[in-house]
Amino acid sequence: MSASQASGCFHCGLPITQPTTVRAQVGGGERLFCCQGCAAVCRAIYDAGLEGFYQRTPDGDIFGPPPELPRQLEFYDLDEVQQEFGDISSDEREMQLAVEGIHCAACVWLIENGLAAMPGVSEARVNLTGRRLRLRWDNSRLRLSRILRRLGELGYAAVPFDPGAAELGLQRRNRALLYRLAFAGFAAMNLMWISIALYAGADQGEFRSLFHWVGWLLATPTLLYAGGPFFVGAWRGLRHWHLDMDLPIAIGAAITYCYSLVVTLSGRGDVYWDTLVNFLFVILLGRYLEAMSRRQAVSATQRLLDLQPRAATVLRDGEEALVPIRALRPGDLLLIRPGERVPADGLVEQGTSALDESLLTGEAEPLARGPGQPVVAGSLNGAGALRVRVTAVLRQTQLGRILQLVEEAQASKAPIQSLADQVVPWFVGATLALALLTSLIWWQADPATAVLAATSVLIITCPCAFGLATPMAMAVATGSAARHGILIKQGGALERLSNVTQVVFDKTGTLTLGRPSLVALIDARGLWRANEPGTRLDATRQHWLARVAALEQLSEHPLARALTAFAREHGLADMTLEVTDVRLEPGRGIVGRVDGQTLALGSAAWLESLGMALDKRLASPTDWPGVTLLHLGLDGREVARLLLRDDLREDARTAVDALIAAGLQVSLLSGDRQATASEMAKRLGGITAIAEVLPEGKAAEISRLRASGQRVAMVGDGVNDAPALVSADVGIALGSGTDVSMASADIVLTGNELARVPQALALAQRTLVTIRQNIGLSIAYNLVMVPLAMAALITPLVAAIAMPLSSLAVVGNSARIGGLLKKAR
Repeated sequence: MSASQASGCFHCGLPITQPTTVRAQVGGGERLFCCQGCAAVCRAIYDAGLEGFYQRTPDGDIFGPPPELPRQLEFYDLDEVQQEFGDISSDEREMQLAVEGIHCAACVWLIENGLAAMPGVSEARVNLTGRRLRLRWDNSRLRLSRILRRLGELGYAAVPFDPGAAELGLQRRNRALLYRLAFAGFAAMNLMWISIALYAGADQGEFRSLFHWVGWLLATPTLLYAGGPFFVGAWRGLRHWHLDMDLPIAIGAAITYCYSLVVTLSGRGDVYWDTLVNFLFVILLGRYLEAMSRRQAVSATQRLLDLQPRAATVLRDGEEALVPIRALRPGDLLLIRPGERVPADGLVEQGTSALDESLLTGEAEPLARGPGQPVVAGSLNGAGALRVRVTAVLRQTQLGRILQLVEEAQASKAPIQSLADQVVPWFVGATLALALLTSLIWWQADPATAVLAATSVLIITCPCAFGLATPMAMAVATGSAARHGILIKQGGALERLSNVTQVVFDKTGTLTLGRPSLVALIDARGLWRANEPGTRLDATRQHWLARVAALEQLSEHPLARALTAFAREHGLADMTLEVTDVRLEPGRGIVGRVDGQTLALGSAAWLESLGMALDKRLASPTDWPGVTLLHLGLDGREVARLLLRDDLREDARTAVDALIAAGLQVSLLSGDRQATASEMAKRLGGITAIAEVLPEGKAAEISRLRASGQRVAMVGDGVNDAPALVSADVGIALGSGTDVSMASADIVLTGNELARVPQALALAQRTLVTIRQNIGLSIAYNLVMVPLAMAALITPLVAAIAMPLSSLAVVGNSARIGGLLKKAR
């Protein structure tokens, strides 16, 4: 019995208390469960023949490969099962499915349209490169098992996506493809000797018929076994009145086979058994190379998946227990040894170490972590041992959210991809028409030439390259971006970002560090500098600042946090002060009663709106460039002015310069005074400053810029800038992947490096250029090769070689995108 079984429920992994232990005979042995529900679910899983569900042991064994079509699909309707793969808190559910049998854009069209017609399915989007389906449906109207059966009727087997199962399924498919390729290669080599004999003169002798029949014996099993998937795919499409890309290949192979069989039976003419077997071999070789190239091109996504450990060491009652990662729950205490990856998000309770988060966030340097500090799943522990209290597991972790965003981006479709989706179904029909026309033209002159020319047309005009042009480029771009801390939520965001003409930065927390500090105070007695040696706060100023801190502790604004931090550092924080009648208006100020006195802090307009008179005797901070000025009012009049400064990020000027060099307009958006914002803009290279804008007015400013003809990208911190991020053509949020930023922005930067903004722009431009190149390559290939095939200048074998080369060219061109961010680093 494994450690996980000994310490917890066989099904869910939770600890078992002795009074509630349930024993049941399942799978040929006695199992222990925490409740009757887990026992019932386990029986259902075993009865469905899916005991591979539990093959997730610490030594690395995980899900078995997805079944072709399980006898009982109803167990996927159980909430206990669905919660392993998605959110079940409501009837509107979303899940990623691993789908077997997808290999072209026509398959994507068939699945999406086949499921869209089902009542209750609100969204079905296929990721061609990852062979995954993003499904959104109403569970109260439609059961998941019915959707899986519908996919089976369409000719595809699907199960909820699990990274381990998907990887094993991919290996199984590639191994089956390799077996078919080897069989076709063996037949091709043997037929080569027969062809040599026939070309050497045996076709005129007494053994001519014998050689033809030997060729038939080799070609027939090759067609049935190696060429079987093409016929299955063609029949699947015809059953649903859809022209699949396998149809031209199947027709070409069938025509060549039938023509050669007629010649063999009649004894008149030339046979083409070698041509049939050779082009099957070459097409299978091309598909195998394409599969390997695709996997390599999108390996960035797989590397993110590999960051998730499959097991964790849990400390329970002072003892260590190795449990599957899915058995972890918030509140568990983990032991993370040196060199191990962190299995879940959590807080360090004991120990110090440096953690490498480079593959997760793009941060190059290891980050020191100690008691009370957070750690994220997927990061690599350094030399120290840590005890970590779990706060989030699986999809709730930062790594889980990143993976979800990458999968959604790869499954989403950019507007440019709609062209391929509309063209591909008609492409196959045009291919069949051209092949028929070719055969009719050549038939009167030479039936053999007609067969070969028509077959060449059917093979060479495969729409694979056209269908791969966009999704392949998007998959490489989003996967590579994720590895460098740039999370792209939708493929359409890349297309819009490539056309941006102006970039607008929020000031506080984006261009600045977001950690302002009090630098000076001005009152009737003059100027007090916070950092000047020998300066001391007198009793009156201490009285004011203590009350300011008491009032601002109710606000989350960075300026409020700066003032409360100053009060704590100088021993002015007084928790006994009574604070009442507090009113806060973002971007303007705060007012309330503190210990019986009315206190207001904010802009000059804020104090005037409250009826508090400004003191004209107080000096304006002309020699303090770049500071934020706050007016302090007490009992109806202004008594002081507070000056706070927030320093620029070290890489702010570099990022702005890179954007200007790329030909973009750059603006700063701030709620500060015009003088403060202009000084900040001057330090950033003379960019445009849009100042004195309230938080609710930021979205209006973005809309004004767009109305003037600009295509705007907004960069903010993703919290108070959410309306502006949504209003922009492209919203870019800085931060650590918080829920608010992910919900509001189109692109999320997991770190706080502004250099990633111009990198994201360069990536978007390169991706769109690559997509256009891919489409151009596929169109040029067909414009050149199809007329040659119709003119009988290309044999079926040459066509079979050229067809996969076009797809490989698209894959190889897309893979070049991945090197862009590597060079940038």
